[in-house]
Amino acid sequence: MKPRPLPGKALRLGRTIVIADLHLGYEVSMAREGFYLPRVFHEVVESLRTILEKEKPKRLVIDGDLKHSFVPEWREREELKAFVEEVSPLVSELVLVRGNHDVGTIWLRELGVEVVDELEVGCWKLVHGHKLVEGERFIIGHEHPAIRLRDEVGALVKVPAFLFGEDLIVLPAFSPWAYGNDVLREIVSPFLRAYDVSRVRVLVPLDDELLDFGELGKLSRVLGSLGG
Repeated sequence: MKPRPLPGKALRLGRTIVIADLHLGYEVSMAREGFYLPRVFHEVVESLRTILEKEKPKRLVIDGDLKHSFVPEWREREELKAFVEEVSPLVSELVLVRGNHDVGTIWLRELGVEVVDELEVGCWKLVHGHKLVEGERFIIGHEHPAIRLRDEVGALVKVPAFLFGEDLIVLPAFSPWAYGNDVLREIVSPFLRAYDVSRVRVLVPLDDELLDFGELGKLSRVLGSLGG
């Protein structure tokens, strides 16, 4: 069962589609702090619907941080319910591998969602990635991996990326509000500190294709020599 990254920031693993870090309810959390952002719920659902209708998987796995707020509230609960109602008809199984933001999500089981702390699919173990667990080959989220590149006018832009290795795959954040952590400068997940990630490949999803930027270690050296 060979994992296949998809341009829509998703991973195909047999008959399973895996995404991570949707952070539903992010706009509500920001509004409490005085920052008002446009709601992107429908954009997220439509992006996911496009993937599921094209790939026709049996199972969808959310690899952590389906929701954003650490304090459950009714508006977030309504958004999670709406998400499940939109997605459930497109797959036979819907699984949430709980991340550090997914407090108060056990009630999703009432809607038919399987809620677990880890999941094995073939030879891969799916965990969110905010804490180390025992195992050999992992698919994680949490890191929101991204890299900074210069555009045609010299401005720096940050783009989401897969980190794709033989024993570790890190998914880009599915949320459009998760701008990403520049893995060329800093890492967040304990998995990336525990593994030698210099040889993982950096795959950037762009429209309908994936751009292969080569190994992380080599990319870091090249951009460093260019002052990137």
